[in-house]
This record gives sequence, structure tokens and C-alpha cells, in this order.
Amino acid sequence: MTEQPRPKAVPLRIELLEVVPLVWRRVLVADHWTLASLHQYLQWVIGWTDSHAHEFQVGDGLVAPDWWIQEAGSDGDAGRYSDERRISVAAVVSELGAHGEFEYRYDMGDGWEHRIVIESMPISTVSDPRLPVCVAGENACPPEDVGGPHGYALFLEVLADRQHEQHEDLVRWIGGVFDPKGFDLNRINRDWKGAKRRRP
Repeated sequence: MTEQPRPKAVPLRIELLEVVPLVWRRVLVADHWTLASLHQYLQWVIGWTDSHAHEFQVGDGLVAPDWWIQEAGSDGDAGRYSDERRISVAAVVSELGAHGEFEYRYDMGDGWEHRIVIESMPISTVSDPRLPVCVAGENACPPEDVGGPHGYALFLEVLADRQHEQHEDLVRWIGGVFDPKGFDLNRINRDWKGAKRRRP
């Protein structure tokens, strides 16, 4: 009986494009994960709330959830897409190789784009129960619905100016303090484990 190949850990660097300060994370994920699973983890580790559409671009192909593919089908574009539940991280690594890049798009209205870099080939068999794990990163995720990179730049400008006529409204909207440099590596990993245990 042939033994199945053991899953491997894949190091990825994720960068949120066109924002200052640069928001980035370095993670280790299992190569047997689907891109649907990767999407869920990216939402967590970056800091989004998964309340908008998303898609990946891998080479010339687009990968998305089934409901988004069906919506694209109404425009005649469905043939360009693959279902994210059927594409593995291992398949992406195989196609792009070490140092290959692919894109993750979130909230098509705000237009958030993330560059994902495969930092090296899969590095070890997955025996570590901590995976997935975030090993490094910097800076806070922008708030949802802030208006994309341009809206985020304006948001930070207004927050920094107590004399701005919209300052108090934005403080209320964000619920108090917002630190663009806020990033707590230990909390991200600890809270992911807690959230994972609570999932049905």
C-alpha cells in the first residue's frame, strides 16, 4: 500500500498593497490546505472581518468561492474561475515555485489587494500542532469599509488632526482609539487557537 505524502509547511509573506505604514505578515501554513482555508486564515491574520467578496489570482487563473463564481457567471465570466475549495496551497506552490507570487483581493468596492509571496519551497513535514502560525508582521489592518487605500490615508490624516471638522465623527465611527502601528503577534496566534477550538 502506497503511503500518502505527508503535508508540508509553506512559508508565505502577505503584504497589503498601497497603504502606509506597510501592513505585512509572515505565516506558515500546511500545503494540503485549500485556498478556501487559506482565505479564512488570511482574514484572521491580517485583521479583516470576512464581510465582503474575495478572490485569488494565481498566474492567469482566478480562484474564488462558489457563490462569487455564480455571480460572475451572470456576466459571462464564470469560465475564468476555479472553486477555491478544489485548489490546494500545494498546487499553487507547484505552479509558481519558490519566490512565486499570487494575489488575494478583498472587498471589490474598496479594492484591497494583497501580494502573497511563497518565501521558499515547503520546509518540513507538518508534525507541529501549532500550524498555522504567524511568525512575524507589522502594523494594523485598516478598518472595514474605510474606502480602500485612498480612504485609509484620509482616515489616518483626519484622526491625527484634532482640529479637523470630521475628527470627532471618525473617532466615534472607529469606536475610540485606532493605532495604525498596532500589531500583537502573540495575541493573533493565541486568539486563533481559541477561535479554532470554539468552531463546531
